[in-house]
Amino acid sequence: MPRRSIIRGARVVFTCAGGAPKSGPAQADARPISGASVVATDGVIDYVGHAGDADLLAARPGDTVIDAAGGTVVPGLVDPHTHAVFGGDRREELRRRLGGATYAEIAAGGGGILSTVRATREASEEALVASAKARLDQMLACGTTTCEIKSGYGLQPDAELKILRAIRRLKDEHPIDVVATFMGAHEIPAEHRANRRRYIDQVVGEMIPAAARAGLAEWCDVFCESGVYTPEEAAEILEAGARHGLKPRIHADELAESGGALVAARVGARSADHLLHVTPRGIHAMKEADVVATLLPIAAFYLKLGRFAPARDLIEGGVPVALASDLNPGGGFSPSMPFAMTLACFAMRMTVEEALVAATINAAYAIDRHDRAGSLEAGKDLDAVVVDGDAVDLLKVGAPAIRAVVKRGQVVWRRPVT
Repeated sequence: MPRRSIIRGARVVFTCAGGAPKSGPAQADARPISGASVVATDGVIDYVGHAGDADLLAARPGDTVIDAAGGTVVPGLVDPHTHAVFGGDRREELRRRLGGATYAEIAAGGGGILSTVRATREASEEALVASAKARLDQMLACGTTTCEIKSGYGLQPDAELKILRAIRRLKDEHPIDVVATFMGAHEIPAEHRANRRRYIDQVVGEMIPAAARAGLAEWCDVFCESGVYTPEEAAEILEAGARHGLKPRIHADELAESGGALVAARVGARSADHLLHVTPRGIHAMKEADVVATLLPIAAFYLKLGRFAPARDLIEGGVPVALASDLNPGGGFSPSMPFAMTLACFAMRMTVEEALVAATINAAYAIDRHDRAGSLEAGKDLDAVVVDGDAVDLLKVGAPAIRAVVKRGQVVWRRPVT
């Protein structure tokens, strides 16, 4: 028997409908409908609109009825850039940054990514899955219903495949929909520093084919940054991934102008991420190549980088902007997409509506899930967040604003009653 779900009693539903990605003035087109209800069958939306059809909205035995109680309903949040599977703990690095140490100084002393690589190589697949589940639980409580997770803390064939297998298990075992990215090119491992070419050949000739052959990844990513991977190396790796069916995305222009945005345009990447130092030329190239700018203000905040990505320049340049948490053991210290929205509004001069679109439909487009997620409209999954009060209440820090999180028409998280 079909299973129906109804969300009703909302003061307003922000649908974020109308095609993807949204750019320029449309970046703010969150499509609110006052007094709307949402109806789904077997988790797929049939109807979004005013309560004009009494029979359609009438509850029947067995229906799931979710009362928004005069609050606001928004699409389930989408987090298109995370490193949620890792071993070890780098909170001590956070204390060092608070004491004045820079990201580069910590990395030069054996910390940073390579510190997590050592711990992740030592961890079992079971341990990686267990610790990542706890992180996904936190993300779910913050409204995330779909996310991307990268490998990249193994930096050797067996360890990278171990991480990707853990990601596949999370996809099967957790309510959040998970999208997998291979990122063996996250750093040059310590054992290959004297011959980086040997490692790049291993990524291109061994790791990418193995990940693709096992069906463990959909995307290929690379950290294009001074001291990590050059633009030429990044393009080579992403093009190798594409030959094996892995779609390209890239870490670009985070710590300095790296040329990453230009590489994204050159290889047809769906998304270029970070972009703190993106140039006007890079913005123009991304616009012409239909590349999404996925911005990670939480990382800039916790890494104390002293600047944020130029969201206004990107929006005014016609580049669609998405937001992500960059959840990771070093700089992505928060699992909260609402916190990313808060920083987008107060540090990157985005409006609430622009940030909401960036965290929903544009974020879904950035990981090629816009056909199922990111907006509330007929034919898509009923993934939603029920907010007490207005959408702007998502920007509160340290105060609960989310009442419930809905995944395919079922409540998968509800704020505990105290």
